[in-house]
Amino acid sequence: MKYFFCLIFVFPSFVLLSQDKTEIIQQRIEFISEQLQTEDIDLTNITLQLNYYFAHPLNLNSATIEDLEELTLLSAVQINDLLLHRKRFGKLISKYELQSLKYWDLQTIELLAPFIYVDDKLDNIHISFKEALKQGKFEWFLRYQPTLEDKAGYADVPDSIMETSNNFYHGNSDRYYSRFRYTYKTNISIGVTAEKDPGEQFFRGAQKNGFDFYSFHAYYKGGKYIKSFALGDYQIQIGQGLNMWSSYAFGKSADISTMKRTAMPIRPYTSVDENRYMRGAAIDFGFGNFSLLTFASVKNVDAVTIADSSIEDLEFVSTINLSGMHRTNSEIDKQNGLQEYIGGLNLRYQNNGLKLGLAAVYQGYNKDFNKEIRPYNQYDFRGKENFSFSGDYNYIYKNVNLFGEVSKNIYNQNDTTKGGLAMVHGALIFLDPRLSIGMLYRRYDKDYNTFYNAGFSEGGKTQNENGLYTGLNFKLNKAWSLSSYVDLFHFSWMKYLVDAPSSGHEFLIQQTYKPNKILKIYARYRQQLRQKNSRDSDNTITEIEDVLQRNYRINFDYKVNKYIKIKSRVEYVTINRPSNTPEDGIILTQDFIYKPKSIPFNLAIRYALFDTDSYDTRIYTYENNALYAFSVPSYYYQGSRAYVLVRYKLRRHLDIWMRYGVFLYNNRQSISSGLEEIKGNRRSDFILQLRFTF
Repeated sequence: MKYFFCLIFVFPSFVLLSQDKTEIIQQRIEFISEQLQTEDIDLTNITLQLNYYFAHPLNLNSATIEDLEELTLLSAVQINDLLLHRKRFGKLISKYELQSLKYWDLQTIELLAPFIYVDDKLDNIHISFKEALKQGKFEWFLRYQPTLEDKAGYADVPDSIMETSNNFYHGNSDRYYSRFRYTYKTNISIGVTAEKDPGEQFFRGAQKNGFDFYSFHAYYKGGKYIKSFALGDYQIQIGQGLNMWSSYAFGKSADISTMKRTAMPIRPYTSVDENRYMRGAAIDFGFGNFSLLTFASVKNVDAVTIADSSIEDLEFVSTINLSGMHRTNSEIDKQNGLQEYIGGLNLRYQNNGLKLGLAAVYQGYNKDFNKEIRPYNQYDFRGKENFSFSGDYNYIYKNVNLFGEVSKNIYNQNDTTKGGLAMVHGALIFLDPRLSIGMLYRRYDKDYNTFYNAGFSEGGKTQNENGLYTGLNFKLNKAWSLSSYVDLFHFSWMKYLVDAPSSGHEFLIQQTYKPNKILKIYARYRQQLRQKNSRDSDNTITEIEDVLQRNYRINFDYKVNKYIKIKSRVEYVTINRPSNTPEDGIILTQDFIYKPKSIPFNLAIRYALFDTDSYDTRIYTYENNALYAFSVPSYYYQGSRAYVLVRYKLRRHLDIWMRYGVFLYNNRQSISSGLEEIKGNRRSDFILQLRFTF
């Protein structure tokens, strides 16, 4: 190790304080984002759901299964426990009655409390236009994010060079974001979202209409026969994510319940990811115990299109571009290079604790996929049309939740029928309110191909993977809890940068100490073993080798008083592989959060020190940001990081967020490479966001 870090914590006397509602939302988003291990995330939909129930708590006496699932805070067994209690004993009298539920503990109740209430008056499901207009909420977000350092791609060059070269960006370095949305409870949502990425033009050139990306949605939920309806941009979730799942899904985490997907058939799309959404219409019908989801989508996709030299006027697609960036000539040429057609049906049956589903999805394109064949991708989809069929189940009996999905895809390639099978089967068992275990088996064939999926996986794709996951959550007592899981996985075919079948495992154990509402400490150890190509290759035969990564983390959360919270974290990572010298890295972060009650002002400050040997030993850490802006940067090399986030409620209907952050690298004369290269050792970021509500 290159540095020795020491941190002193001072803990005043413990005083039982009520938990801030916004703090729970913040913790949940941080928990989700850190599982994704990527800098490019957008958790807008989840944040919207929690913020809605923050402002409009859910009446537990009238809440449906779908309402409770939308909270994302309860397991299926806990939801079923509540519904059975209501069925046997009638309406709840107060929140305190929740303590009598067999599979609810105090921690669950405390977590849920800010988002629910108990009232013997059932909600009126009838929606009048007058009521919707009067009680609905309008929100308008404006966000500005400039690039503060000069990057190579923004050099000032003559138009003649700009038109022919791919070494320069056409637009300025700023990011612009705008979103206007009307909502009425969870029943109605109408909105428009627009974004311009850094380097893209604005009201000129390839973007003559202003923003590079526009999204519109109109969404309705709550009818007796039309359960939900979406027009414009939306997301579809089916089963366990094998066949169709067009949004983000949880990965492996210290909370074993996240291994199970909880599908919400139709969701309005409010994010700016330019790929994972549908564009068209979707409707979910309800009739008795049955529901029927139908959807259709037509949209353009960025792709590399190549003319077929053997046939005049015939083109095929070699690569799909998922970046959503249209900055250089080559990126602009890829824009809307392919048209995508998607349609599907999902029939579902629900009776008490049993849910069954059947789905059929069609994916078609106006040009053939014909990517260059390499050993690792020879089983990938090639052709124009892909059909996928699936069946899923979810069964709850007392303390046991069984779930799973089986999916098969079929497509034609050179007059040969191809396709594979994917399946996942899992169980969540509450042996006691304090002890729960989970098991999940998955098998994804190497030739299984669907474009919108999010099955539980190690490799990030629902393809070419077999695995067995086992985890447990154990609450030793009121203060102490233990979480752990082991995941064993095998890839039966090659992968990118892995030129042979490979195997691996992941192990995590986390001990948490939370004696009261002002202090939380947890220690985590995670070990990952993956097989990758050896770096000692002689360019003839590449052997694979074991790459062992270990992460050690200690995290402290402490509420000094009602207004001040401090958070401290130390994380250490090591990587060992036979073809390279051992590498390690460490990061120390210190957060200070100030939320006074007397003035409409919030402050969040972070200072971090980090030292890693390479990009391979990078460490992802969640950062506070403006509402619906997400930041999980990777810390690597050697240096420091600091940011200041300020939120101020200027008027009743106007909120302002400002954040400035900076990386200072000790051992870098330049940062990044290519068009993103910055000369010097500083990389800064700034965000200004306004929210108007009325």
